[in-house]
Amino acid sequence: MSKIATQCTRCGAVHEAEIPQSVNAATEPDLKEKVRSGELFTWACPHCGSSNLLSVPFLYHDPDAHLMLVLSPAPLGAEGLQEGYTGRQVRTVGDLVEKIKIFDAGLDDLTVEMCKFVTCQELKKDVSLRFAGLNGADGEMTFTYPQDGQMELVAVGFNVYEDCAGILRRNPQIRESVQGLACIDQAWLAKYFR
Repeated sequence: MSKIATQCTRCGAVHEAEIPQSVNAATEPDLKEKVRSGELFTWACPHCGSSNLLSVPFLYHDPDAHLMLVLSPAPLGAEGLQEGYTGRQVRTVGDLVEKIKIFDAGLDDLTVEMCKFVTCQELKKDVSLRFAGLNGADGEMTFTYPQDGQMELVAVGFNVYEDCAGILRRNPQIRESVQGLACIDQAWLAKYFR
């Protein structure tokens, strides 16, 4: 655990918060669930009771899935990433939670990002979709996005995922460009589909 000084976003009081610098999903399943829900990154201000979000450099390691996720706003290299591992950099706690949900569902994050791109095109909306889950017998994917202060849901058939996987297979240069701790998101994908 590391202790960091953090300031309440509501009252401005400065307090010390504790958070682990990393979680191993295989040996710390209780902490994995706190990361997955985002709970690990929240703290209540002892002065006013307001809930606050901590955004600190953090490592999520799932050795069973051969997955390494690094939460860091600064660009990172990938020296030392083990062979056969998928390494991703995320910039926000929300991005970290989303990546864990994607990989826990057994999906490929590049394909999911392509699905989000295609879904936004179909909706004719410029919104920031987040993967929420895989549901139902047909594997329907659910995405969320904020609109007018509310969270909206969009359900997408698994056929969209399969179609997007086909697009990536036909364009191997996209997958081949992923090196080390890549930050795979809509901004990254936009380099290929403008």
